Amino acid sequence: MVDHRPPVLNVANVLTVLRIVVVPFFAWALLIDGGESITWRLVATGLFLLAAVTDQVDGHLARRMDLVTDLGKLLDPIADKLLVGAALVLLAVLGELPWWVPAVILARELGITVMRFFLLKYLVLPASRGGKIKTVLQIAALTLFLLPLNHLPGAVTVVAWVLMIAAVLVTVISGADYVRTAIRVAGDHRRGATGPQSLTRHAAATGTTPPDPATD
Repeated sequence: MVDHRPPVLNVANVLTVLRIVVVPFFAWALLIDGGESITWRLVATGLFLLAAVTDQVDGHLARRMDLVTDLGKLLDPIADKLLVGAALVLLAVLGELPWWVPAVILARELGITVMRFFLLKYLVLPASRGGKIKTVLQIAALTLFLLPLNHLPGAVTVVAWVLMIAAVLVTVISGADYVRTAIRVAGDHRRGATGPQSLTRHAAATGTTPPDPATD
C-alpha cells in the first residue's frame, strides 16, 4: 500500500520550528538595556512580527500543499503560545504590562489547550471566529507594546491599551465559548451519543468541525 502521508520534514514544519527558534532571540533583544534601547526594541518588534507572519504562511502552505502532519499539529500551537507568552511575560517583567494581563491570557490558552487534548477523541475544536479575532487583537496589541512607546506620541499608547483590553475581553469570551462546547460534548458522551450524527449536530450548533472517522 502506498503511503500518501506528507513527509515530516517539509517547508511548513521547518517554518514552524524556525518560529520556535526565533523566540529566545526575540526575548534577548527585548531585554537588552532593560528594554530601554530604541534600536533593540525595534529589532525585537521586527522578530515578533516576522514570527507572527510566518505563522500565517506555514499554516497556509500546510493546507494548500497538503503538508499537514501530526508533528505540525503538535508544534504549531506550541510555537504560537511560546511567542505570545514570551511577549506578555517579558513586558510584565519590564513593568510595561500589569501581571494580570499575561495571567488571564495564558490561563485561558493553557486551559483551552488541555481541554482540546481531552476532547480530541470526540470532537476537533478548530479556531473559531472569536479565536481568530482574539489572535489578531493579541498580535496587534503586543506589536504596539513592543515598540519604544516612551519615544512615540501618547496616542500610540492609548491605541495599544485599547487593543490590549479588547484582546483580553475577546480571549476570555472565546474561551468561554470553547468551554460551553466542551460541556455539551461531555454531556452527549455520558449519554452515549458520540457517533457521527452527534458530532455533526455539535458542529452545526457551535461552528466546530467533527473529526473525519477515517482519521479518528
